[in-house]
Amino acid sequence: MMRMTETVKQLLIINIIFYIGSQFVDLAYPLFSLYYPENDLFRFWQPITSMFMHAPMPNLMHIVFNMFGLIMFGSPLEHFWGTKKFLFFYISCGLGAALLHLGFSYYEYNSVVNSLKEAGISDQVIGIISREGKYNQEILNVVPLSKLEQLYASYNIPSLGASGAIYGLLTAFAFMFPNAELMMLFIPVPIKAKYFVPGLIALDLFLGLKGNSLFGSGGTGVAHFAHIGGAITGFIMMWFWKKNQFNKNRWD
Repeated sequence: MMRMTETVKQLLIINIIFYIGSQFVDLAYPLFSLYYPENDLFRFWQPITSMFMHAPMPNLMHIVFNMFGLIMFGSPLEHFWGTKKFLFFYISCGLGAALLHLGFSYYEYNSVVNSLKEAGISDQVIGIISREGKYNQEILNVVPLSKLEQLYASYNIPSLGASGAIYGLLTAFAFMFPNAELMMLFIPVPIKAKYFVPGLIALDLFLGLKGNSLFGSGGTGVAHFAHIGGAITGFIMMWFWKKNQFNKNRWD
C-alpha cells in the first residue's frame, strides 16, 4: 500500500478530532451536521462541516470505512496531483455531494407537501407534521404513513460524513487506475476499478430510488444521493481536467 500522503494525513486527523470532540460536546451534531435549509438548525457552514462529522458512538464503522477509503484512494491521487489540486478536488466533491443531497431532500419534501395540500391538509398541520412528527390518525385515511414519515425525515434527519467526498476519490481513482483490482467485503473477488466503481454507484442509485435497504424493508439510513453527488462531481472534474490536460494552466 502507498505511504499515506501529508494532506490525507491532515484530513484524517481533522476527522478524528471532530469525531472525538462531537462525543463530548452536545451542540456539535446540531451545529455541524447538514440539515434541510428550512429547518431552524440549518447553518450556512454545514455543507463543509458535515464532511467531517460521522455517526456517534457506538457506530464506529461509519468513520472507519470512510477514513480507510480516504487513505486508500486519497494517497495515490495526492501523490500524482499534489496538495492544492487534491484538496480542491476533495472539498469540491464533498460540496457536490451536499448539493445533490439537499436537492433530492427538497424534491422529496415538497412532493409530500403537495400530496398533503391536494388532500386538503392545511399549511399549519403540515408544519406540525414536519417539525414534530405529530398528526391526527384521520390523515392516514387520505395520505399513507410512509409519506408522513418521509416528510418528517427529509425535514429533520441531518446528513453527515465524508462519504460523498470519498465517492469522488473513488471516481478519480477509476479514471487514473482503471485496471487496478478492488474488492468489496461481501464479494471476495477482485474487480477492476473501471467496473467496480460504476457498479457501486449504480447500486447507490438503485437503493436511493428504492428507498430501502438491500436486504430488508426500512430505510437504509444512508444518504445515497450524497454518494452519487460526490461521484458526479468527481466525474465532471476528471473529464474537464482530462480534456484540458495539455493547456498551459498549471497548479504548481
